[in-house]
Amino acid sequence: MDAPTANVSQQKLLAIYLNDHLAGATGGVELAARAARANRGRTPGISARIRALTEEVRADRRSLREIMAALGVKTAHHKVFAAWLGEKAGRFKLNAGVFRRSPLSALIEVEALHLAVQGKARGWRTLLAAAERQPGLNAEHLRTLLDRAQQQLTELEDLHHEVATQVFGARGHRPA
Repeated sequence: MDAPTANVSQQKLLAIYLNDHLAGATGGVELAARAARANRGRTPGISARIRALTEEVRADRRSLREIMAALGVKTAHHKVFAAWLGEKAGRFKLNAGVFRRSPLSALIEVEALHLAVQGKARGWRTLLAAAERQPGLNAEHLRTLLDRAQQQLTELEDLHHEVATQVFGARGHRPA
């Protein structure tokens, strides 16, 4: 793909990119909050860890909105709504339980959260690369956000191992 030649084109691409990540962040916040609530009575330790992660994910979403505001990027509300609705629809999958929560639900949620945080980390990396040529992007703040995403990935790896062990009794590879 040819690089956009006009600054306006780059701005439009950046606005689309940021709104796509805002939509993803919206789905991620909803998923994390649901996972924390759902595990509260069953596995309080896991629930507490996911609640802490949820607060960080919410803070990251606020940071993204602040970045968008600083760059003059308007929120594409239809994308945010679609992500919110998609997360709600994703709850209606059957994981061996129709009327009650399946043990697989917690595992699938942790895996989905991991994918969401990976996407967020890629977004921060992309913005960090763009910060050299994009006034309004604070490279130091983006590095802090990227570091936090990396810490979240480590926590999710550990959570995944713990939940997988609970579900399958596996004593396999523990994340390094």
